[in-house]
Amino acid sequence: MSVTSPSKATHSPSPLALGALFAAALAMGVSPVLVRLADVGPFASAFWRVALALPILWVWMQAEERGRRAAPSRPFGRGTVLAGLFFAGDLFFWHLAIMNTTIANATFFATTAPLFVVLASWLVLRRRVAGPVLVGLAFCLAGGAALIGQSLDIAPQRLVGDGFGIATAVFFGFYFLAVEHARKTTGAARVTFESSLITAAILLVVALVMEPHILPRSGWGLAVLVALAWFSHAGGQGLLAFALGHLPATFSSLVIFLEAVFAAACGWLIAGEALTLVQTAGGLLILFGIWLARPKAPRTAVERQSPVPH
Repeated sequence: MSVTSPSKATHSPSPLALGALFAAALAMGVSPVLVRLADVGPFASAFWRVALALPILWVWMQAEERGRRAAPSRPFGRGTVLAGLFFAGDLFFWHLAIMNTTIANATFFATTAPLFVVLASWLVLRRRVAGPVLVGLAFCLAGGAALIGQSLDIAPQRLVGDGFGIATAVFFGFYFLAVEHARKTTGAARVTFESSLITAAILLVVALVMEPHILPRSGWGLAVLVALAWFSHAGGQGLLAFALGHLPATFSSLVIFLEAVFAAACGWLIAGEALTLVQTAGGLLILFGIWLARPKAPRTAVERQSPVPH
């Protein structure tokens, strides 16, 4: 089976897809650190994050489609266009949240994205959401609150910024559903490249309007932006697009909780930031919730016909 072929309507728990999901979380989890290290403003870094990834994504798309025997996918399908629009909204409001509230608040509210995936799947798409996913989501939310909650600082002057964090979650949730829809007929590379092209065009306008300058001012600044683009975007979003071709969005959206876990682990290992017992318990709750929500392999005919032991 080609790992780059469009998905079929199966959601069996492929180890390769699960591995891609975890790797995507790791790649996206380091992006806030890189944004802080960049020597351009937040909207400029958001633009470069996507724009500098486009050459790699284009090469990946060409390689993917040369390796497929089927005819090339129709360019810029509805799901791909929506994914580009939603991801632009996600990055726009995420950076506004960072500027208008604390990092902890912005991160906490952004981690509510899976709630909007579940609600949209149920209310808009009329899908039945499996019980284990809801239970796993509850554990993840509790874990996220324990991991980040001690740093929360709710204050009237930060309510606008907190609202931007919630808007981030809404856009990121719809991004998951759009990519999942696009992947039914289109390869991961084409979805990621074309949606990134749309996102980059929107963010370029935003950066030109809202930033005093958008070009990096040093070789170090350029290196940071390249790392942000190649590792966090091309790697993170590309792996996520692949995973969404094989796993349901309601489960895959829990990846955002893994970002919080990886961010806390990096702070402990690299920056020497101590983890409290409550934070450690929160990380374990998140991992347990994801394990509970994982897609189950369909039972075989033999298993269904086997008598239940008394």
